Amino acid sequence: MIQLHDKFFKPYLSEAQILNAVEKMALAIAEDYKDEVPLFVGVLNGSFMFVSDFLKAYPYPCEVSFVKLSSYQGLTSTGIVETLLDVSEDIAGKSVIILEDIIDTGRTLQQLVHLFSNTNVKEFKIASLFYKSEIYNGEYAIDYFGMDIPNNFIVGYGLDYNELGRNLREVYTLNQTDMINLVLFGKPGAGKGTQAGFLKEKYNLKHISTGDVFRYNIKNATELGTLAKSFIDKGELVPDEVTINMLKDEVEKNPDAAGFIFDGFPRTTAQAEALDNFLESKDMKVDATIALEAEDDILVQRLLERGKVSGRTDDQDESKIRNRFDEYNEKTAPLKAYYEAQGKFHSVNGIGEIEAITERIKTVIESL
Repeated sequence: MIQLHDKFFKPYLSEAQILNAVEKMALAIAEDYKDEVPLFVGVLNGSFMFVSDFLKAYPYPCEVSFVKLSSYQGLTSTGIVETLLDVSEDIAGKSVIILEDIIDTGRTLQQLVHLFSNTNVKEFKIASLFYKSEIYNGEYAIDYFGMDIPNNFIVGYGLDYNELGRNLREVYTLNQTDMINLVLFGKPGAGKGTQAGFLKEKYNLKHISTGDVFRYNIKNATELGTLAKSFIDKGELVPDEVTINMLKDEVEKNPDAAGFIFDGFPRTTAQAEALDNFLESKDMKVDATIALEAEDDILVQRLLERGKVSGRTDDQDESKIRNRFDEYNEKTAPLKAYYEAQGKFHSVNGIGEIEAITERIKTVIESL
């Protein structure tokens, strides 16, 4: 296992497997072009190692050039392909073979074909070491490829994660099991917000507070925010479907997160099932639910002290505070049973120094 920035990657393809695929490609292309001098065009930055080994394995005279395109940031494609280094002008009448390190959706291919569309080359073909056929859009023929691989994020042998990993001689794939998704429970005053702040920094998690998400969407008059407000204005509960769609947007806006902390959702068994279904559709799951437990009398004193500073009226009246505790107990009991049945419910002592509570939570997370 290796670590690049905040993510871990596990071995996927050995150097021997890669070089074997490169050699087979070189010999297959050589058989087709042994009677002429083709121009191989490598696509930077990723293809530099591939092109180097390919040329060593190619047995006949040839020329080489490079272009540079960019469409990736982090783990995801931006969908916008920029040309950073253009093709040379003296290629008319030549047989051109593009050497790509990897072809997935085919966005960069569209730009490559555009680059060569008005150059009067004799022939134009596409070769890729790695080919993700399951997500390729199929717009252009892939004439040669070394390996057909699944749609996993890979690094090494020229491929990078935020510019790290290109120099690795083997290929590694993202260790998906490193993703941690937590549901955080706790009565008012239990310290959920404080602990979520520490956990998101420690594990590169995205903290999704349902209250914050609602306020953001309503304030910015998003489509979902406007819809939610229409129910709130009528004094009705916002349907679960609207809430889960807001959470979906938050998850999909953060593809580089190593996981998520769900705070304030789910509140019912139906919501828990909806969250499970959504995460399953993304090949994710809730790994653990963590309930910060504390005696009511201690939490009442905490909230009354907080109310003196915050000015929140619901933190200044003990009867209102205890009513909120009763509501929490009523709603959380079915959820506790739901997650206990999955072996995912963890009770953590929420009393003591903040650092000590954090350590208790870390013990749970690191045992997953």
